[in-house]
Amino acid sequence: MGLLDGKVALVTGAGGGLGRAHALLLAKEGAAVVVNDLGGSRDGTGAGEGMADQVVAEIQAAGGKAVADYGSVSSPEHAAAMVQAAVRSFGGIDICINNAGILRDKSFKNMSDEMWDVIIDVHLRGTYLVTKAAYDQMLAQGRGGRIIMTSSTSGLLGNFGQTNYGAAKAGIAGFARCLYTEATKYGITVNVLAPGAWSRMTEDLYPEETKAAAKEAAAPEKVSPAIVWLCSDEAAGITGRTFMISGNRVSLLSWQRTEVARKDSQGDPWDVRAIGEAILASENTWPPVKPERPR
Repeated sequence: MGLLDGKVALVTGAGGGLGRAHALLLAKEGAAVVVNDLGGSRDGTGAGEGMADQVVAEIQAAGGKAVADYGSVSSPEHAAAMVQAAVRSFGGIDICINNAGILRDKSFKNMSDEMWDVIIDVHLRGTYLVTKAAYDQMLAQGRGGRIIMTSSTSGLLGNFGQTNYGAAKAGIAGFARCLYTEATKYGITVNVLAPGAWSRMTEDLYPEETKAAAKEAAAPEKVSPAIVWLCSDEAAGITGRTFMISGNRVSLLSWQRTEVARKDSQGDPWDVRAIGEAILASENTWPPVKPERPR
């Protein structure tokens, strides 16, 4: 018996890397899986059916249930169709993992409007479109569900050369933090994954001398177990959380407020120089701009 027997899952961008790892483990735990992948290159250009088909073949060879979908998450029609593929093939949808993504990294001074727009379109709008289609179907079914949104430390902590990607990923996290407050009453959980994993999107970010070790330490298969568990009935009470996962380390990212200065709110506004002095005086109590990343 698997944790997800009888469940139906959709995983976007499941032709390789994290998406493939998620899909294979979901199937191993008993879920029927819609394996979505456009089959394009890392920058989002091109398309093909081979990547999704290969993962479906792996799942079926292991005795699981899966169908392929080749749609683009940035298309409303394709997003709706991949959810309907779950309904048509397996009778509904219980799990939606938004994983699809591309990269167009560039320093901001060299960023073009096209580089900005395509990243926002695929990551933020694509996550919205797929989530909206899955959410509406879950509401119609009336049996709850699980939604996972993939953010990034680039959006939550920052990273050089990824202003477009970071903006999209921060937007995804904000989307999830609002949606979970609405979804709770319907038995739908919404959680965020900020992963650190080896894939074709990240392999050239590692120094050459550390690549071999990083490939093993940051294998995507080490991220998926916690995510698959969050998709189970055992995780029904966990929602609105952001999990940073890399290797075999799972961390919870939560927000804190650090008071900088205070005076009577019924009184006059701060004097500009006085508030500046108060801000500087408190600076050594502030948390670091970039907290430690999971390794």
